[in-house]
Amino acid sequence: MTQRMTNRFAKLAEENRPAFVTYFMGGDPNFETSVEIMKGLPQAGADVIELGMPFSDPMADGPSIQAAGLRALKQGQNLPRTFDMVRAFREDDQDTPIVLMGYYNPIYQYGSEKFLDDAKEAGVDGMIIVDLPPEMDAELCIPALSRDLNFIRLATPTTDEKRLPKVLSNTSGFVYYVSINGITGAAAPKPDEVAKSVAHIKAKTDIPICVGFGVRTAEQAAAIGRAADGVVVGSAIVSTVADSLKDDKPTKNTVSDTLKLVASIAEGVRTARH
Repeated sequence: MTQRMTNRFAKLAEENRPAFVTYFMGGDPNFETSVEIMKGLPQAGADVIELGMPFSDPMADGPSIQAAGLRALKQGQNLPRTFDMVRAFREDDQDTPIVLMGYYNPIYQYGSEKFLDDAKEAGVDGMIIVDLPPEMDAELCIPALSRDLNFIRLATPTTDEKRLPKVLSNTSGFVYYVSINGITGAAAPKPDEVAKSVAHIKAKTDIPICVGFGVRTAEQAAAIGRAADGVVVGSAIVSTVADSLKDDKPTKNTVSDTLKLVASIAEGVRTARH
């Protein structure tokens, strides 16, 4: 685990509260606005930031994140600009862990080794690459770990006893438990089922378990946060950005509306165990 990630989860354990992990799409609706949103996230209550790397064929993402990715790509967002966002964020914040989330194709095109070196230099702590299974660890996971970058893996309701050890091997930072079958933002998770699944995975690993997909409200976040080490919210944030736009361009409300939503859900996460 990178030092930033270790420190953050240790601090949260001391405070007896789950992490609030926020996902948003880098470059949506444009570079400047997404940097402003990113810089405002910690103050609004984000403990870990997942920064989306836009890709033209995001198979695990629902309509809102797909649309955000296309808006970002139209604005010229690419991996160098994503690293520039991280650098801009690190000018003011050296403590909040940043996780890049996306697909392997753009990384492969960029060059895996160069991607990892540039990510490390910019101030990235880890990555979630949704289409790289454990069988392909030599591609990116092992080289990432050798640079002290976390490689965060997804576990799902269909991850069975045989598969789980593979998923947990070489995973660091946290395990991202996908609370529902399907694409992002599709349905609301059932807290009782999630609690059972989290307990099951916890029996096999000491790595924190963060739960995402379908969490949209403070109430849902609080319910999930009672069992999990962290709650991930993405589609709700991305949809709020989209709702604030006019002709795909930011308005004066884009940043404030997004951070207001984040603050309201953060409140739910913070009350999860009280």
